[in-house]
Amino acid sequence: MSDAAAQKQKRPALGQFGTVLWDVASRPSGAIGLALVLGHIILALISPWLVSYDFRSMDSSLILEGPSAEHWLGSDHLGRDILSRVLQGGRVALLVTGIATPIALLWGGVTGVLLGLIGGRADEVAMRIVDAFLSIPGVLPLLVLVTIFGTGNEVMIPTLAFFYGIPVIRVIRAATHDVVARDFVLAARARGHSRLSIVWRELLPNVRDAMMVEGAMRWSWMLLAFSSLSFLGFGVSPPTPDWGLMISDARAYMPLAPWGVLAPVIALSSLIIGINLTADALAKAMGIDRARKAVV
Repeated sequence: MSDAAAQKQKRPALGQFGTVLWDVASRPSGAIGLALVLGHIILALISPWLVSYDFRSMDSSLILEGPSAEHWLGSDHLGRDILSRVLQGGRVALLVTGIATPIALLWGGVTGVLLGLIGGRADEVAMRIVDAFLSIPGVLPLLVLVTIFGTGNEVMIPTLAFFYGIPVIRVIRAATHDVVARDFVLAARARGHSRLSIVWRELLPNVRDAMMVEGAMRWSWMLLAFSSLSFLGFGVSPPTPDWGLMISDARAYMPLAPWGVLAPVIALSSLIIGINLTADALAKAMGIDRARKAVV
C-alpha cells in the first residue's frame, strides 16, 4: 500500500473527516459553500416548527398577496403561504437527492473500481455502454421512466441514482487506472489476494477522495434534474411542493407577484451554488484537479 494511503489509514476516520472539513472551511469558497449547504439542511430539519402555516392550506382571500408580517414571502395564486412551501420543497429535494446521491456514488464507484482492476475486453465493452448512456441527454431517459412508472419517491430515487451513477463509473475507473499499476497493488496480486480484497484494501482507499468530490458534483446535478422534472410536470405531484413545480406554477403570475418565482429560484440556486463551492474547496483540499478529471 502507498505511504499516503497508509498514513491515512493510521488516523481514525473521524479524524480524517475533521481535518478535511477544517481545510474546506478555511477556504473562502468552502466557508461560503458549507454555510449555504448547512443552512439549507438546518432549515429543512426545523421547517415544521419554523412556520405556522400548512403548505397545503388555501385561502381565497390571500391570493397573490405580497410579503407581510404574517406571510413573509407572500402567498401564491391559490392563497398558499410561499415560505412554508419553499421550506417544504427543500425537505423534499434534500430527501430525494440525499438518498439517491450515495446510492449513485456507491454503485458507480464500485463498478468503476472493478472495471479499472479487471481491464481487458470486459472493461472496453462496459465503457462503450457507458459512453452510449452518456451520449443521451440526461433528462430524456428520466422523462421516459417517470412517465412509465410514475413520479413517487420510490421511482425518482432509484432512477436518479442509476443515471447519475453512470458518469461516476467513468471518473472512478480513470482514477483506478492511475492506482492499479502501482507497486503495492502488484504486490497484493503476487501474494494471491482476491480481487475483492484488492478492491477493499488497496484501491478504494486510494480513490476515496475522488469519489467524495464526484459525489458532491453529482448531488448538485441531481438537484437540478429533480427540479427540472417537476418544472416540466413530471416530478412530484401537487399538492406536494417542489421548487421546480413552484416556479412552473408561478411564472404566469410573475408580473403581478414576482416573489412566487423568485423565492424558489433563490432557494434552488443558492443550494446548488453552495454545493459546487464546497465541491471546489473539497477538490483543492484533497489535491484533485477537477478540470483534468472532467475530460477523462
